[in-house]
Amino acid sequence: MQSNSQSKNVLTIATGKKLYIEMAVNLARSFIWWNKNSDISFYIVTDQPNYIASDVLEFVKVVEIGVGEYGLGFSSKLHLDKFAPSGQTLFIDSDCLIFGKIDTVFEKFKGRKVSVIGTYISSGEWFGNIKEIITKFNLPYLPKFNGGIYYLENGETAARVYDTARELEKKYDEIGFVRLRNRPNDEVIMSVAMQLHGMVPIKEDATIMSDPQACPGKYKIDVIKGKIQLLNPPYPDVKNQSWYPFEKVSPLVLHFLGYFTHNYPYRREVYRLEKQMRHQLNWRTEIAAKLTIELSERVKTLAKNIFRPLYRRFFGIRPIAKSERIV
Repeated sequence: MQSNSQSKNVLTIATGKKLYIEMAVNLARSFIWWNKNSDISFYIVTDQPNYIASDVLEFVKVVEIGVGEYGLGFSSKLHLDKFAPSGQTLFIDSDCLIFGKIDTVFEKFKGRKVSVIGTYISSGEWFGNIKEIITKFNLPYLPKFNGGIYYLENGETAARVYDTARELEKKYDEIGFVRLRNRPNDEVIMSVAMQLHGMVPIKEDATIMSDPQACPGKYKIDVIKGKIQLLNPPYPDVKNQSWYPFEKVSPLVLHFLGYFTHNYPYRREVYRLEKQMRHQLNWRTEIAAKLTIELSERVKTLAKNIFRPLYRRFFGIRPIAKSERIV
């Protein structure tokens, strides 16, 4: 049995709308499927514990908070030091799924008091003019990363980093940061806070986490079997993401970035996970997943592509729907 200082924990936050709690449940199910026999604990921080499915409650620890107690939008991620138990804690965004055993992730991060997966930047645009921001803080560069994963070893150092992050949030617009969905973005805040305190990211190699935005080619996933492959089509393909230095990746964690949770790969896999957890995954439910989720969306998408020019000719272009994630 590990002491508290040696414990390993995965933590996610799901507050506000029911959809966030449902995504956290999906993430928890993927963790349980692959890691339930490990010594890693799973925490859900939420203000809506009544929405957590019963099959998940048996395996997770719930941290209940008040509505808006730690801010709205991305702000709650600036309080991880208050939520995380002692030991090693890996925060994973609720709109992710896990595709294997994650013990190795803790080994890669071990010893870093606060960390992320990323690279360094000293110029360009990343929710603000990076050159101007590093000049303002007298910094040589900033770590750039996807905030779908944070790592911390809770203690005095982590507390100082997160205290700084919370102070920076109060000056978000004054500093020159650009908002995301009308809210301060946790990534640039944590980037500056980490650099001010000398916290170092681990090098991005796409083995821990990736996403369909970085890899816009067709992706194949099977969360039950742990099979995953994403593709960033090589140049000169128009879909190539030149800023992402990898072509084919098979990460342990797939970040669906909110938008991609509406698409059939995610919806099909969370359906299969739920059936597996309830011991109901069989050839009948596998066929149901293919027909009612995957095939249904494929047909709908095909019909839209065929008839979209005709629709626009007669009715014009529809306004962009407001994201349900905007508060």
